[in-house]
Amino acid sequence: MISKALEEYIKNMYILEKQNGNIRVTDIANKMNCTKPSVNKAINNLKDNGMVNYESYGTIELTKEGENLAKKILEAYDIVYLFLKEVLGLEKDEAEQEAEKIKTVITDNTINKLAKYVHKELELNDLNCDYDINKEKCRSCARRKGVFGDRP
Repeated sequence: MISKALEEYIKNMYILEKQNGNIRVTDIANKMNCTKPSVNKAINNLKDNGMVNYESYGTIELTKEGENLAKKILEAYDIVYLFLKEVLGLEKDEAEQEAEKIKTVITDNTINKLAKYVHKELELNDLNCDYDINKEKCRSCARRKGVFGDRP
């Protein structure tokens, strides 16, 4: 289990990889508004947890486990964002900011229940399939149906 702070690093690495095709310490530091030594410490912790492959001054690559965690983190954000924007009617900017804060403290159990509620409320699709944010099959099924927008 990794900390919420490390989850933010893994999420941003995934986004940078999708945007740029690679992950560099400098890009992570710029995106997260932190120092390169902080990024290096986080990368080494993520490496110790099997989330990234990295050699000093080399390329940073997400492992399959790291990529799956990044997708889960982004999906949790999407669920909270949809709830705030579409169900509660918050403006886009406010919903984005609040979703970013909330998803860092919400449990997987609550995310699962919120996902089911949002899907039912917005009539997106039925998640009475034992949806669990930790199961790749459920996430792939929901994503394939276009529920979470254009996420990779």
